[in-house]
Amino acid sequence: MLQSIPCALMRGGTSKGLYFLSEDLPVDIAQRDEVLLAAMGSPDFRQIDGVGGAHPLTSKVAIVGPSTHPDADVDYLFLQVVVDQAKVLDVQNCGNILAGVGPFALERGLVNFASDETEVVIHMLNTGSLCKAKVQTPGGQVEYEGGTSIDGVPGTHAPISLNFIGLEGASCGALLPTGSPCDVVDGVEVTCIDNGMPVILIAAESLGISGYETPTELEANESLRARLEAIRLEIGPKMNLGEVSSKSVPKISIVAPPRLGGSISTRTFIPHRVHEAIGVLGAVSVASALAVSGSVAEKMLAANMKEGNHRLVVEHPTGSFIVELDMSLTIGLRPVFSKSAIIRTARMLMDGQVFVPGHIFE
Repeated sequence: MLQSIPCALMRGGTSKGLYFLSEDLPVDIAQRDEVLLAAMGSPDFRQIDGVGGAHPLTSKVAIVGPSTHPDADVDYLFLQVVVDQAKVLDVQNCGNILAGVGPFALERGLVNFASDETEVVIHMLNTGSLCKAKVQTPGGQVEYEGGTSIDGVPGTHAPISLNFIGLEGASCGALLPTGSPCDVVDGVEVTCIDNGMPVILIAAESLGISGYETPTELEANESLRARLEAIRLEIGPKMNLGEVSSKSVPKISIVAPPRLGGSISTRTFIPHRVHEAIGVLGAVSVASALAVSGSVAEKMLAANMKEGNHRLVVEHPTGSFIVELDMSLTIGLRPVFSKSAIIRTARMLMDGQVFVPGHIFE
């Protein structure tokens, strides 16, 4: 007998996934993960027996519930359901799926509507940091339609602003988890940074590529993929992430000088597939690296960034991503970010129930 579970299928930013109320899923983590694997159809590279989209960007889950943080409205746990393995990972945040959390919380009555715009303060359980999401709510309902476009998503939609609080070192314990703006691994200079997402930055030229290749071209380069994974496995423990062979962090962002008038160009491994764009928090970390003196990214700027507010444009395979940073400098010229903000959009795609095998609950 199949068991039904209430949920919504939503697009958040350039990702897509299932959104659940925490009360609708098993408390036992192993049983919960079995439910999510069945719902998505993993492990199977097509996810044919579930609602997953056969790609890491469309095999994601948000679990939302009442806040356990005194300064937040709701709790949000992000889970990555691995497509071709029976694994559910909780080691990272997802800023794209985060874009749908505010609308979902409002739709489910976890937060009361304000006026034309409602602020939802989200406690991100994966890292303990907070995000203030502003959702368009004219007439006491979530507005998904609007004139805002984001690269990687067709059409225009209502804007959702995300202002992050306390991102620095949220996963690794420090903005520069190795203690250095630049390390050398396998003869290659790398910058390890965590301002919302643990990311390893590597200059494309040091890998013998342009950095402007398509995701398909990069995924077909087996020798490059093997070298990048070797670098990731070696530096991961030094980023305070432990052994990372089975983890979805750190990501690797190959960077190059901008070509479209932006601040920097990127190609991001997440970590084994190449992102068609770039993750929200990954973009924040890359933009933050531009402010770090001596980093791989900073070397691509004509001049050092100064204190104040900065609007940085991170180029990616399908366009660009705007990140706003408000920065001050310590005595050692290390940046401190009081603001990390971006604009995303989200859309409710389907609301109802997902069915999983009933034996999971026996």
